[in-house]
Amino acid sequence: MNIDITTVMEACTAGSDQERMTFPQVVMQLIDAGIERYYADLSRSEKIYYLPSGESHLVPCKHIIQKPAMNFSAEGVEAAVRAIQGQTIKYQEFCARIAASGCIGYIVSLTGRRAVYFGRTGDMHIEHFPKAKT
Repeated sequence: MNIDITTVMEACTAGSDQERMTFPQVVMQLIDAGIERYYADLSRSEKIYYLPSGESHLVPCKHIIQKPAMNFSAEGVEAAVRAIQGQTIKYQEFCARIAASGCIGYIVSLTGRRAVYFGRTGDMHIEHFPKAKT
């Protein structure tokens, strides 16, 4: 894997963890680097980024203190998504809220323009990327 691509993956993870980058900024950088998707594991505090070739790169991320709830609440996840989109919370609070809503991880499909949040039993909430403003 190209060192420039892994640098982008690591920079995006750090930018999110340090709340210096918004989700749209992360998405644009990852797309520009040719990354197809990533998986965020809230329990293990890591993200795995994937290229279309199948190559992957694991990046440790900041530990979330909030343990994922046993039961999944799609409404709770959706409320956290709306709050971060509305810029009333930042990334660490977002992660705490989705964990409190039973989310154990999420997959962001850059090519599919969606994020899939899921719980322990496979319950999920699918969030399509907002349309770009023109």
